Amino acid sequence: MKLENTNPLLLSIPDSFESNRLTIRAPIQGDGFRVNEAVKESIEELRPWMPWAQQIPTIEESEIVTRQGRIRYMEGSDLMLYLIEKKTSQIIGGSGLHRIDWQARKFEIGYWVRTSYRGQGFITEAVERITQFVIHELQANRIEIRCDSRNERSARVAERLGFTKEGMLRHEKCDVNGFLRDTLIFAKVRGVEF
Repeated sequence: MKLENTNPLLLSIPDSFESNRLTIRAPIQGDGFRVNEAVKESIEELRPWMPWAQQIPTIEESEIVTRQGRIRYMEGSDLMLYLIEKKTSQIIGGSGLHRIDWQARKFEIGYWVRTSYRGQGFITEAVERITQFVIHELQANRIEIRCDSRNERSARVAERLGFTKEGMLRHEKCDVNGFLRDTLIFAKVRGVEF
């Protein structure tokens, strides 16, 4: 089947959607302060897995990341999403759709959660809703979750949501300390898992 190449600038991608406990939305100007609080609280748990979390950013750096995320969202090159608890309006983590191939309609879901919200099912809820969003709103053909093979919590989210473990890329890249690491790849494919 030949797939048409769509210019993402011509797509109308919703800025936000909801799950039971969360508003999941694109970054907006002014989010930097609240994102910075979440990263500061969670830096020790993020540091082993996230190259961007090696040191605590300034509020200004967090605002720059937010504004850059907004720009990339609008151009469709990377769809950064913030996870906001409805009850408190607090930013409790981040997610997004990365490594996008608009012609093949392939997306990778990434995610992190604020330490004080860990273990409460928020990431599973967010990833489940984002998966539905990308299937129905963006017409995905393939959705991936990639994680370090040592990141058991992240792998369990993919498994819990019925993503198929397709394999492991051995010595695929270096971790934040410069050591070679393996990457697990989980996926859902149209016509198979959805």
